[in-house]
Amino acid sequence: MGFGFGLPCAYAIQYLADHDRVWTFLEFPTYGGGPFEDTGLTTTVPLLSLFLLVCLGEVVMGWALWRGRRGAIALALALLPFEVAFWAGFALPFGFLAGAVRTALVLAARRS
Repeated sequence: MGFGFGLPCAYAIQYLADHDRVWTFLEFPTYGGGPFEDTGLTTTVPLLSLFLLVCLGEVVMGWALWRGRRGAIALALALLPFEVAFWAGFALPFGFLAGAVRTALVLAARRS
């Protein structure tokens, strides 16, 4: 998920900075038009940069889980509330489904 949402986010930051509007893909606004904007929180470069930082944390967490590093499970669970906030706020598709599957797998690995 870090790459899946992070790579488009990096482009969206550049696009927003250059064009002063949210990038659209297949007629859908990326990282804009969701509940964040409904509450008055417009999409800005700093907000997208925070999300990109969370995506980078996901990549680090995935690498750490893959390598069996200590603290990887704790990092996965600690990142989850931030991920959920951005998935909901930007109305990102598949974030909740992928997050639920990942969390279930992480918790299953924790038990073993």
